Amino acid sequence: MKQGVLTDTEIAGMIESGNIAADRPFQPGQIQPASLDLRLGARAYRVRASFLTGKDRTVADRLSDFTMHKIDLSSGAVLEKGCVYVVPLLESLALPDGTSGAASAKSSIGRLDLLTRIITDHGHEFDRVPDGYTGPLYVEICPQSFSVIAKTGQMLNQIIFRRGQTVISDKDLSDLHAKSPIVSGDAVISGGLGFSVDLKPENGTLVGYRAKPHAGVIDLEKLNHYDASDYWEEVRTDTGWIILDPGAFYILVSREAIVIPPDHAAEMAPYIAMVGEFRVHYAGFFDPGFGWAEAGGTGSRGVLEVRCHEAPFVLEHGQIVGRLVYEKMTEAPKTLYGREIKSNYQGQGLKLSKHFKS
Repeated sequence: MKQGVLTDTEIAGMIESGNIAADRPFQPGQIQPASLDLRLGARAYRVRASFLTGKDRTVADRLSDFTMHKIDLSSGAVLEKGCVYVVPLLESLALPDGTSGAASAKSSIGRLDLLTRIITDHGHEFDRVPDGYTGPLYVEICPQSFSVIAKTGQMLNQIIFRRGQTVISDKDLSDLHAKSPIVSGDAVISGGLGFSVDLKPENGTLVGYRAKPHAGVIDLEKLNHYDASDYWEEVRTDTGWIILDPGAFYILVSREAIVIPPDHAAEMAPYIAMVGEFRVHYAGFFDPGFGWAEAGGTGSRGVLEVRCHEAPFVLEHGQIVGRLVYEKMTEAPKTLYGREIKSNYQGQGLKLSKHFKS
């Protein structure tokens, strides 16, 4: 069997064979070109702290230790900023030997500063499902900037499935760029494709948004609904640099336009800590066809979800802030991002989540 990230066709086959099961019928559009969207279950557990299970315990064991109270999500419920919740997902797995999983928040969820991480029984890492895992899936949810209303069946996270070695070498990445450019401008390739921040826009001085500290609740079902000014402060500069405040959350954008060819996927990895006191991104996966011209893109820029840590930090235009790790697919998927499926962020620039009015 071919090594690589599994395609939409293979994910559908895993559902048919019972490797992926669910408490409710799967929904149309739940299978993406290289991933499966995961749905919230019926209840949330408010817990005292975030946790990992470790090799000898299940999530249920840990919930019995840390649960404060249960919340019914069937009609929607508020998950409060600064609190930690664990929600059983509707999907469960019985992965074949040689197949593992990796999860991340969906793009719109990361842009809300909503920390969501998949946890498994006997797990040592967030967002990683080990080779051959059989068991339930849970998501830890910790709203960071805004309280949210969540409901059973909503899709906050996605999971990809990997078979064997999937990450391509820097040499292969260079060859891929030489064949058909995967980034505008010069390709900085070292452990993946480096990308930088854009703080000198072609027009105007708007370079990003900063989350307001005391904004209202956001209903995750309501799209194109909220006024951005009620939740975000504009970040403007005419100097080519900004100062990040400790604890603040920002939406910025990459200087480079990025392309993911149809037979590849990519994961945004945070850059090494030595470059500064900040973290980039919650939502990490880029589907095949992102920014690809034949799928409606002419290169799409990456939106950066940035949180500053202990000290104020000066961020300069063109500063390298992260990297994209390219992975090979087992083959090109049947559907591509932005072509056969509705894709909110194809051809994007600086853009808030789809919950805010355009």
